[in-house]
Amino acid sequence: MPRALPLPRPLWGRPSTKAVVTAGVFITTLWKMKFFLNPSEVSGEAPRHTEPLVVLLWKWPSKQVPNISGDVCHELYGIVGCWLTMERRLLGQAKVVVFPHARLQPGRDRLPTERPPGQNWVWVSLESPSNTKALAGWNQTFNWVMTYRQDSDIFIPYGKLVPNQSGTVNIPRKTNLVSWVISNYHRTQRRAEVYKNLSRYLHVNIYGKANKKPLCSDCLLPTTSKSKFYLAFENSIHQDYITEKLWRNSLMAGTVPVVLGPPRANYEQFIPADSFIHVDDFGSLAELATFLKTMNSSRYRQFFAWQKRYSVKLYADWRERICTICTAYPSLPRGRVYPNLESWFNT
Repeated sequence: MPRALPLPRPLWGRPSTKAVVTAGVFITTLWKMKFFLNPSEVSGEAPRHTEPLVVLLWKWPSKQVPNISGDVCHELYGIVGCWLTMERRLLGQAKVVVFPHARLQPGRDRLPTERPPGQNWVWVSLESPSNTKALAGWNQTFNWVMTYRQDSDIFIPYGKLVPNQSGTVNIPRKTNLVSWVISNYHRTQRRAEVYKNLSRYLHVNIYGKANKKPLCSDCLLPTTSKSKFYLAFENSIHQDYITEKLWRNSLMAGTVPVVLGPPRANYEQFIPADSFIHVDDFGSLAELATFLKTMNSSRYRQFFAWQKRYSVKLYADWRERICTICTAYPSLPRGRVYPNLESWFNT
């Protein structure tokens, strides 16, 4: 049997022990540096994106545009990695484009003609369906909706209660029974009808443009706080449509809200059941008036028990609302478009 030929040796000869050790140390160092520079590969976490999320506002939601230069989301609200801009030249870089309905013109000709891949468009509105027109022209346009409704992709309430274990109750001094601030009074609205009938049984102190008694922004809360009760009547009745009339004019002012809006059960999703009075709690407005006029101090104080556990958080700055898009962004659905925006909003 022929003998196996020996394997040819490398031309450069056998490496020395020192060279082997040196090479091993070098490879180990590179391996450690890899994990140091990419810790996510060690922990199993998804790689972190250092670039900020660019949110382009096609138009600002209100007529007055505040300063949004710099890292406003981080500086004002502690939200990192969020960059707001109104520079339309950055359309191609924006991951999110925001379209406030109140600032849009009817028709799609006002929107960008092209949408970069992966870009999502957000429709924004804080108005109720009764006061939102020209929705039919926006079918198959928006990926996400941002409204006061809890089932929105991005939920932006007018206010909320936040935990505050103060254990104290603060009720301002009262000088009258009921007040109401109203700017746009229309006889066809239900709130106008309810007020008209309720005023037959008790006196209501009315302020606002509708009664030619406008209040400055700093005068509103001191004025409504003097009343035991405040008529937090919404201009239209829709699910979740609970506005600053409850949060600011009443709860923040330190008065008991008498609400007219969605059913009591809907209000109780936002505030404690014993913190407000609902018009529908009574068989007639005469009964409601009697209840308000004959309430003793002990019963009245019970309406403020929520203050021991909570305080009012009011959302009044559009910058804060828009910044929340970045917080919600990772969990928002991808690849979806609302086929019929009008149908969804009017449901």
